[in-house]
Amino acid sequence: MKNALFVSALALVALTNTAPSAFATTLATINTTIMLSSIDVPAATKATVARLYPSVKAVKWEKEDGNYEAGLTHKGKEVSLVIDAKGNVLETETTIMVSALPVSVRDYVTKYHTGKKIKEAGEIVDAKGKKTYEAEVGGKDLIFDEKGQFIK
Repeated sequence: MKNALFVSALALVALTNTAPSAFATTLATINTTIMLSSIDVPAATKATVARLYPSVKAVKWEKEDGNYEAGLTHKGKEVSLVIDAKGNVLETETTIMVSALPVSVRDYVTKYHTGKKIKEAGEIVDAKGKKTYEAEVGGKDLIFDEKGQFIK
C-alpha cells in the first residue's frame, strides 16, 4: 500500500513539473497558427497547400494582387506559392543555391553589377510550367529566362 501511495505521489510530482511546459508548448503552437492565419484565406486555397505539402504545418499567408501567397519551408527550402481563391497555383518560387543558377546569370551580375554579389536565388515556375530565375542583387530582384538571359 505504501509503495502504491509513493508511486502515485511520484507520478503527481512528475506531472506537475511537465504540465506547465506542455501547456506552454501548446499555447505557443496556437499563437503561431493565429499569427500565420491573420488574413481570411479561402478553403480551396488552403486545401491546395495541404494537398501539395501535407507535412508542412506552418504556413504564412499574405495577399498578393488579389490572390494569396503561401510561404512555407519544405525539405529545407523556402517555398512561396501564389494561389487564386479557387485553389489554382499560379506560380511557385523555390529558393536555390546561387551556384544552381545558370552560368549566364552569374556572368550577367559580374558584368553589370560590378562588386556586388547575388544574395539570394530562386527558381520560379508559372502555371504553364514556364521557368524563370530570380537573383537578388543590391536589394533588387533581377529576373532571367529559362536559359539565363536577363528579362528585367
